[in-house]
Amino acid sequence: MSQGAAHAPRPGGSRLSWAINDARVLTGRYVNHILRQPDEIVTSVMIPTVMLLLFRYMLGGAVDVGTGSYVNFLMPGVLTIGVTLIAVSTTTGVFLDMQEGFVDRFRSMSVLSVAVIIGHVVAAVLRAVIGLAVLIGIGFLVGFRPSANALQWLGAVLVLLLFATAVAWISALLGQVAKSTAGASGLALIITFLPYASNLFAPTETISPGLRAFVAHQPVTHVIDTLRALFLDQPVGNSLWLALLWWGGITLVAVPLSARLFRRRFA
Repeated sequence: MSQGAAHAPRPGGSRLSWAINDARVLTGRYVNHILRQPDEIVTSVMIPTVMLLLFRYMLGGAVDVGTGSYVNFLMPGVLTIGVTLIAVSTTTGVFLDMQEGFVDRFRSMSVLSVAVIIGHVVAAVLRAVIGLAVLIGIGFLVGFRPSANALQWLGAVLVLLLFATAVAWISALLGQVAKSTAGASGLALIITFLPYASNLFAPTETISPGLRAFVAHQPVTHVIDTLRALFLDQPVGNSLWLALLWWGGITLVAVPLSARLFRRRFA
């Protein structure tokens, strides 16, 4: 997609309005893909649900979380698994669009150059939202009983949205640097692995000292700690600010980097 084509003036509106329209149209394309192939959402719900049921009913009694129920401790981490699973479909989807000629069709058209990436990101966040809603419902069915008020629920939702947005942009970036479909899936696994290397299943202080330092400081742990505090009406401490700094900073880096890589590749 040439720079001239990407930025050529179009009648009937400003450059900003056309850019928004380009992103909206391509977002609709990827949303329709979700509706035609709901198996992506099913997968993003099934895996964390299996983990929830496994640890809730088979292994939960072996984990000491202090006061409170284990399902309340476990549920925030399960939600982060649901978010990171959008990485696989987003990374492979971006890679396939780069390779199969879809983007090449826009080279001679006056289309916002990164609208394809924006569409993938918005669709990924939408998949995450749908999956999270289903997971929370399942959580209530198996005993999840948060004591959060409306403001704390809003804070938890906003943290999850930031987390999902950051994961989506990182996935879009990885999809552009991948060399094959298998490679794209492999790169996405780096993101999907992060919740398992956190304090998802057990308190940080019970983890072996060698691994504890990594678990305590990796970015997904801060999201989980923030969600636990908000859902259970406990002091948030520094975890909220650390989560915002980590995932807000990652987003601020991934967005321009992804856009620049896309323009360079299809200039």
